[in-house]
Amino acid sequence: MDSNAQRGKRYSAVMTDGPARAPARAMLRAIGFTVEDLAKPIIGVGHAWIETMPCNFNHRALAEHVKAGIRAAGALPMEFNTIAVSDGVSMGTEGMRSSLVSREVIADSIELVTRGHSFDGLVLIVGCDKTIPAAAMALCRLDVPGLVLYSGTIAAGRLHGRDITLQEVFEAVGAHAAGRIDDAELAAVEATACPGAGACGGQFTANTMSTVMEFLGLSPAGANDIPATHPDKAAAATQAGRLATRLVMEDVRPRALATPEAFENAIACVAASAGSTNAVLHLLAIAAEAAVPLDLADFDRISAKTPVLVDIKPGGRFVAADVHGAGGLAVLGARLQELGLLHEGCATVDGRTIGEIAAAAHETPGQEVIRPAAAPLKNRGGIAILHGALAPEGCVVKLAGHERTRHTGPARVFDSEEACFAAVQARTVRAGDVVMIRYEGPVGGPGMREMLSVTGAIVGAGLGDSVVLITDGRFSGATHGFMVAHVTPEAALGGPLAAVRDGDVITVDVDSRRIDIEVTQAELAERLQGWTPPPPRYRYGALAKYAAMVGSASRGALTSPVPIRNSAELDRSSNPPVGYRP
Repeated sequence: MDSNAQRGKRYSAVMTDGPARAPARAMLRAIGFTVEDLAKPIIGVGHAWIETMPCNFNHRALAEHVKAGIRAAGALPMEFNTIAVSDGVSMGTEGMRSSLVSREVIADSIELVTRGHSFDGLVLIVGCDKTIPAAAMALCRLDVPGLVLYSGTIAAGRLHGRDITLQEVFEAVGAHAAGRIDDAELAAVEATACPGAGACGGQFTANTMSTVMEFLGLSPAGANDIPATHPDKAAAATQAGRLATRLVMEDVRPRALATPEAFENAIACVAASAGSTNAVLHLLAIAAEAAVPLDLADFDRISAKTPVLVDIKPGGRFVAADVHGAGGLAVLGARLQELGLLHEGCATVDGRTIGEIAAAAHETPGQEVIRPAAAPLKNRGGIAILHGALAPEGCVVKLAGHERTRHTGPARVFDSEEACFAAVQARTVRAGDVVMIRYEGPVGGPGMREMLSVTGAIVGAGLGDSVVLITDGRFSGATHGFMVAHVTPEAALGGPLAAVRDGDVITVDVDSRRIDIEVTQAELAERLQGWTPPPPRYRYGALAKYAAMVGSASRGALTSPVPIRNSAELDRSSNPPVGYRP
């Protein structure tokens, strides 16, 4: 065995080496691995191939290229699967309750396979919304060398001379219900919006978190923005396999990359790209797994000073594939570098600093997708954090795709997404209303469903500029309009949303960072004294277990016991990498 291979087998040697491991080798030889193969470092190649969505449909093919790169670099790949739940397919149904829960299951399953089979490193191929943060959570939890490879965005659909995405389908449903389009137009939108493999085509949650992975340093620079069906994707996958092998040989670990400064870079890229509010939830969770203190105030602080620079759906003109055509995410890094908003010295998996990557960006002449630093779309980022009588522990407001910063109106209270959707379809929601959907939080849902069916219907019905929607649940990255989510404490735990009644006057004021109600604290407390929590929707099984274990959305809605709260409690070595210690 050469010295590099010996050095790389930090963990797998306990599984493969020595006379006592003959039974393990016998079983692995049955698969086709040779004795020579098993003498090499073993790198797990995990992915979420599934036939329930286009987002992950190319994972098997990409895995073959990743494995070829690993073999060429002198290591042994072992492919494995995890699960995935499609937000786009399950949206608006009971099935959507499984989505956020799946993030925890995916992270746990990656951990268990990695620990159970003593992998020396990992390449995690991700696509749909929860697979990306789950992969990063697992990498940081395990702290074994590895990287995250995004399988790519979908190509845009084309209808009536314009690019469309899944966002337009949801909005077409609302327009159809309002009588603004007919059956034929709805069918045409449905038939053309999703032309092939890849994750939803705006700066929705998947593409937001893909961007985050590069700025956090956990994905190879330039790999993630290559669209799913682009001919360069295969070569990027092969190179990712080679790179992961180098990380194993050199023992470069995720926690060395995912530093506090790297998380600030990640928040800045979300703000500058008008990314999904789900990034708040996921970055809090990843930071906890990386033992990096991060809280809601960090998002508000960084977003307030970071301009929106990417003109991309849901609020902009372009689709995610256009970012690659403009020169890729490195161009966004260069803009942040120019503005002094990038921690340039942060290391990344490809061996360069994020500043070096930004400095080497090749911008396509004449591109309009990523704006000049001096001519942003907005002077502040697309997310703000509010507190107030209705959200003592905070909530997240989406500012992209609209210009509104204040709204006062009467509450229209719904105790489920379905009830609200029916009211929008029946056209009983009126301009000026503050639409509230409660009991959809991590515990109350359970699973904190996204509300794209409702928000799409509101926009499609022509109400997007005249109502506010407030929820303890989540929004899809495709949501745009004046929307407030992740309200904590959630209603199911006796948060103030549980005390709101129809007609109560509510004010959302972004400039003052407040969300308040024209009801006294004494009256709210009196109402809550007579409040009875709703019975749990699930009494056994995975969703019941999740509801019993999950933490607050203001801390990332984690089920893993990671009690990092501030720098005084920080111990980044508290979770041993893969655990082969006496």
